[in-house]
Amino acid sequence: MNYLIVYAHPEPTSLNGFLRDHALAALRDAGHQVALSDLYAMRWKATADALDFPARDPEQPLDYGRASGEAYRAGQQSPEVAEEQRKLLWADCVVLQFPLWWYGMPAILKGWVDRVYAYGFAYGVGQHGGGRWGDRFGEGALAGRRAMVATTVGGRAAHYGPLGVNGQIDDILWPIQHGVLFYPGMAVVPPTVFYEVRHIAPETAQQLARHYADRLLAMPDTAPIPFRTQNGGDYDQHQVLREQHAGAASGLQVHQREPRFLANTLLAGPADFQPTHLAPTSRDSADAD
Repeated sequence: MNYLIVYAHPEPTSLNGFLRDHALAALRDAGHQVALSDLYAMRWKATADALDFPARDPEQPLDYGRASGEAYRAGQQSPEVAEEQRKLLWADCVVLQFPLWWYGMPAILKGWVDRVYAYGFAYGVGQHGGGRWGDRFGEGALAGRRAMVATTVGGRAAHYGPLGVNGQIDDILWPIQHGVLFYPGMAVVPPTVFYEVRHIAPETAQQLARHYADRLLAMPDTAPIPFRTQNGGDYDQHQVLREQHAGAASGLQVHQREPRFLANTLLAGPADFQPTHLAPTSRDSADAD
């Protein structure tokens, strides 16, 4: 299989860096091909602006989406953008690995999405009109690929459980999993989430690395989150979910088929979303999450 890991962490010696290096070695040892987009090491330009389109008329107002489509069709994109698109089309499995910062991706990774997901490549694809509004949410240029979010979190697992103060991790990751990954067609397998990562022992880091590698190796055979496809019949001509499909679910969970997935794994077993945490003494100091 061909794996693409899009990695966003500024410190090579961080836990994320350790997890990344272990994952790369495990995948290659298993005979897979791996491409790594290390955005900080690449000094990736995160801002989506007029500099991305040197061939456009600078006297005209910038419509970024339209300009990205014109550059994509004309073969006039920035070379680094075209290269990341090539990697996406090459990959069988796509992984976004990052620390959760302020309830989302680091800005550099969001900038990767903004620039690489050109109009006509990741969106604006297919027939638009009537009961069909494009090839998206399960269809599109990246259909046939598997994708996974791998993220490290400073807070306790309980903070991200069904009643946690931070909100349920499934809802926090929704814009990434359902939007960035499922929107252009990729099947999204359950995320790998590591909690309370600022307070782990070296042996725990080894355990996390083994678990991460196992999740990556299992991606081709892991059942994806059962997101409803836009054009599969569950939505009406306005792309609104038909009431009979909602059932007893509420919120974002209505956009999954039965049996619905909820993030419920911590390391290699069931998560404990009770008010406990990995290291019983890790909060004895004044350190914040």
